Amino acid sequence: MEPLISMGVLALIGAAATIAGASEDLESDVGSQSNANSQVQLAPQMGYVHRIYNKAIAGEPVSNGLMCTVGSTGALVLIQHFGFSPLFALVIGALIAAMVHGSYSVTAIMGREASQARFKQPIYLDLIRSHTPVIMAFAFLTTFSVEVVSYLLVTSLAHPFPFVLLSFLWGVVVGSVGSATGDVHLGAERQFQQQPFGEGLNASQSGNIVRKAESGLRNGIDNLWFCSKFGGPMTGVSFGMVVFLGTWIILVFDPAKSVAYGWLSNLLGLLIVTVLCIWNWHIEKETREKYGPFKEDKGEEVSA
Repeated sequence: MEPLISMGVLALIGAAATIAGASEDLESDVGSQSNANSQVQLAPQMGYVHRIYNKAIAGEPVSNGLMCTVGSTGALVLIQHFGFSPLFALVIGALIAAMVHGSYSVTAIMGREASQARFKQPIYLDLIRSHTPVIMAFAFLTTFSVEVVSYLLVTSLAHPFPFVLLSFLWGVVVGSVGSATGDVHLGAERQFQQQPFGEGLNASQSGNIVRKAESGLRNGIDNLWFCSKFGGPMTGVSFGMVVFLGTWIILVFDPAKSVAYGWLSNLLGLLIVTVLCIWNWHIEKETREKYGPFKEDKGEEVSA
């Protein structure tokens, strides 16, 4: 393939990956499947009844790996055995995955909240009706985008991995990126916004989630509204960079051409990771200096 066409395909892959990352994080925010989920599940036991959708079928990497595998398997069957065009097959495969994900979500929240009846946590059917379609919509976007990334890598850039396996791997990666990047902007800044910045969660505050929204009681849609401002887009950028930079290195220095290119691609990848780590350290340091550090009470206790 011509270099310009390859870079065009790579740009499309990067755009699809960015959409996949953003939609994955926002889907987990609606259903409370990210880092704060354990605290949402614990809340009724601590006396904090809530109206937040609480599914957590599994960890985000496992859940998204399953979702993308189901979608890509369905698409591959339609392409190879029924002669569907790739675009329609990918769409139908993503739709099947979204339906499977939606059914798992409903059974998860019904089972969890039913088990918490002893703690006076009711099952809000209106919450399930309003949130499940949103969860399925984001699951569709995530699965379809990951399918597009995997399909283009295999068919246009001759990736050695099979389509379904590649979809599974990228599904696990996008779930991992969502946990690493998007969680902070739900668990630390939204569910526990009454806690001082950077303090962490004291054991005595376990389950003490914020239950009131700007208008009425808080639910997963309120979390979505908040996280779509920053957490979702940042997760999209993170996953998009992972896919784009990783594939770009291989396009520029293809290890299949020579051993020297293989070493150059590895060194370039290491350089990119090092630069990003240093950049992240500077951002965190600047943030701590601006909003912290927190005062220690040891000296005050001694003086008292």
